Amino acid sequence: MRQILTIACMLIMSTMTWAIQPKTNEAEHPTRVTIFGDSYSTFEGWLTPATNESWYWSENSPYRDKNNDVTRVEQTWWWQVIEHMGWQLEMNNSYSGSTVGYFGYQNMNYQPRSFNTRVQNLGEPDVILSCCITNDSWTGEQLGDYQYANWTENDMWYFRPAMARLCATLRLNYPQAKVLFILNTQLKPEFCESMRIICRHYGFPLLELHDIDKQDGHPSQKGHAAFADQVINFLTQQGW
Repeated sequence: MRQILTIACMLIMSTMTWAIQPKTNEAEHPTRVTIFGDSYSTFEGWLTPATNESWYWSENSPYRDKNNDVTRVEQTWWWQVIEHMGWQLEMNNSYSGSTVGYFGYQNMNYQPRSFNTRVQNLGEPDVILSCCITNDSWTGEQLGDYQYANWTENDMWYFRPAMARLCATLRLNYPQAKVLFILNTQLKPEFCESMRIICRHYGFPLLELHDIDKQDGHPSQKGHAAFADQVINFLTQQGW
């Protein structure tokens, strides 16, 4: 009888020990974030694909704009956000001068650098942070009509249908990812309002920046710090 009781106790203890063990068979990884932007989010040597044009360069680069004091990648808004949140950079697919639609500066065709073209190459992110419509506001691109389906390539020359297709593609291609759109300061009011309406239609959160210090039309060190703080505050409030 004593032997039976001993075996029973051992079985019970074994079951209890197994029950309190942490699960180790589930794959765990840091939150992977893709930065999907224009010149504000570029930095030399940190872009995917590497052929994307950069606006921000290191201190010793001959391409650096001497009218802006950002010289290290650690000073960029996105680096500060990722470091603060403890996330991992999946990729930075940002491209200087890029537009959501195809209409570029001097009436040029910006399809190769368009957000709608590059949206196919964002990796496997858990989070996508996108500051994207600055150049659309500045190039002279027309707004077009609100259109949420059946887009043609001709529609991509207008901001509203191009922005809607971008949102739809993000939903389709990255269904598990959290997407945050970030609205720059000093943009045309009609573009800002169109962005609000389209993001609301697709259920994407929109963070509207304020008080961003700029040098030569781009965030300075001070501007990037404010940019990062506002993104971090939003993400924290949203529980990301």
